[in-house]
Amino acid sequence: MGCRQRAAAAELLRIVAVGEGAGHSLRADPARRLPGRGAHLHRDPACFALAQRRRAFARALRTPGVPDTGELAEHINASSAASGHPAGRGSASKVGRPT
Repeated sequence: MGCRQRAAAAELLRIVAVGEGAGHSLRADPARRLPGRGAHLHRDPACFALAQRRRAFARALRTPGVPDTGELAEHINASSAASGHPAGRGSASKVGRPT
């Protein structure tokens, strides 16, 4: 969703919208078991920031309004810190299609 790069499903994090109406939030689904429409994202904070900037979550999950991304941001930052990726470093503008 964020950088639009293709990758194997095992490398991507499944995301689902939880809740109804304007109060919905995004939740990471690493086990790929939560019900509902899912979208896939790299576990990279730069890819997450790019998806937020493009407002890709609401479009991909077909939800109204802007979802709350707080819980998902914490999960991605924690998983990137555990895997050794520097959270918050780099620029989101360098991810995506070449210019």
